Amino acid sequence: MKKTEGTKQGILYGVGVGPGDPELLTLKAVRILRECDVIAIPQESKEGCTAYQIARQAVPELDEKPCLPLPMPMTKDREKLAASHEAAAVKAAEQLAAGHTVALITLGDATVYSTYLYVHERIKRLGFETRIVNGIPSFCAAAARLDMPLVNGSQKLHILPASYHIEEALELPGVKVLMKSGRQMPKVKALLKEKGLEARMVENCGMEGEKTYQSLEEIPDDAGYFSLLIAESSEEKQGGQRT
Repeated sequence: MKKTEGTKQGILYGVGVGPGDPELLTLKAVRILRECDVIAIPQESKEGCTAYQIARQAVPELDEKPCLPLPMPMTKDREKLAASHEAAAVKAAEQLAAGHTVALITLGDATVYSTYLYVHERIKRLGFETRIVNGIPSFCAAAARLDMPLVNGSQKLHILPASYHIEEALELPGVKVLMKSGRQMPKVKALLKEKGLEARMVENCGMEGEKTYQSLEEIPDDAGYFSLLIAESSEEKQGGQRT
C-alpha cells in the first residue's frame, strides 16, 4: 500500500527502548510512546516481546493502546526473513495510510542490528515518513555495568554480531564488542582464547537475571541469548589505560 497524495498520513517511528532497564528510556522515547496511536512490536504477542515489557514499565499507558504484532522469525533464511519484513511493512503501511502514527519498538538503539531497519526501508520506499528515536545501545550500557571505559584515546571500536563469521574481525586492532553471543558461546570463547584476547561479559544487561563476568574463564558455555562480550588484547588493555 503506497502513500495517497492529498490525505493525512501517519508517521512511522522506530523507537529504541534501550538495553533492559526501563529507567534508561530517553525522554523523547517516552514522549513518542505516549503520543503515538499504535504500538508495533516485532513479536506475536506483547507478553513475548522483551522490548514491550521494558517500555511498559516506563510508559504504563501502553497497555491501553492498540498493538500491532509484526512477527520477525529468528532465522538466517533470507527468503523467510524477506517475506516477514515485507508482510510487516504492509501491515504498518495500512495503519499509516489511515492516518495513524505508529511506534515500532526495538531493544537497544534502532540503528544497531535492529529488526526495525528492515521495515524502515520498505516504508520509505512506499512514500511514508519515517523517524528514528535513538535508544542507549547495549554495548554502552554493558561497559557502564562493568564499570569500565569502552574505548580510550586512539583505540578503535568494532561492533560484531557473534552469530556470524568473526574470525578475521577479531584480528583487527582495538576493542571488539560481540553482540548476542549466547548461542555461539563455546565457539566464541575458543576463538577469543585462540586470538589471545581477554574478555568481560554482561548477560541480560539491565534485565531480570543480569550477571556480570570479569574474565573469559568465568563465562559459562550456556550463557543466555542476550550476552554481550567486550574483548581486547592485554597489550591494548594496558595501552588504553583500562581500570
